[in-house]
Amino acid sequence: MIRVMVCGAYGKMGREVLRAVHKDPQLSIVGAVDINSDFADVGDIIGAGKTGVTVGNDLLTVINETKPQVMVDFTNPQSVLNNIKLAIKNGVCPVVGTTGLTEPDIEDIRELCAASKVNAIISPNFSIGAILMMKLAQEAAKYLPHVEIIEMHHDQKLDAPSGTALRTAELIAGVRGTMQQGHPDEKEKLPGARGGEDAGIRLHSVRLPGYVAHQEVIFGGLGQTLTIRHDSISRESFMPGVVLACKKVLTVDGLIFGLEHIMG
Repeated sequence: MIRVMVCGAYGKMGREVLRAVHKDPQLSIVGAVDINSDFADVGDIIGAGKTGVTVGNDLLTVINETKPQVMVDFTNPQSVLNNIKLAIKNGVCPVVGTTGLTEPDIEDIRELCAASKVNAIISPNFSIGAILMMKLAQEAAKYLPHVEIIEMHHDQKLDAPSGTALRTAELIAGVRGTMQQGHPDEKEKLPGARGGEDAGIRLHSVRLPGYVAHQEVIFGGLGQTLTIRHDSISRESFMPGVVLACKKVLTVDGLIFGLEHIMG
């Protein structure tokens, strides 16, 4: 049994992770933490009956008391970096789905993993379908280099554009490079109307109640368009990827960025 703890246990993603780990016969919930903890039993949170595992409110205390092998973090961009570093320094392998980490953050984590000989998996998206969407977009960009990305999320998401959209743009740019799109003299009547830009790719973010996580990658060519779309209609869609990462993180080498690198 792999010993797992969950950060952000009271959040929507945290609760889903607790359920998924609890159901998997190879994983065991040994700890959970949330800054808003009232020290509830994990079983009460997920409707599974008493488990004997209490949600704490201090990460280091929970690590010291429960001795986890893996920490799953779906908290927020403000706290995730400190959580990751604290876990690594204490010999715990992070599995992270929180987005908002910068490139320098990622490099710091990579160096810390190497120095501490602790592995980590960070992925902008843990949905198998979303990974396939990115792979298909990367392939399509070889033949249709003009592309824009529209990502749509719930209105409580803190960062924009999403980590998945940025990762998609990065993969596309790796194939087609940076290039000018649209008319070189176009003018925005409203600032931001054309969205953000990464390597010449326009990225647009929608934040509305009712959405979970959705993305369209729209390619344009002579007399044709191609749209690749992925929809996560519930947070359960991320759980197979999270469970896979919990099982793989103990045997990878250092930091792995992107779920695609551990998919068989």
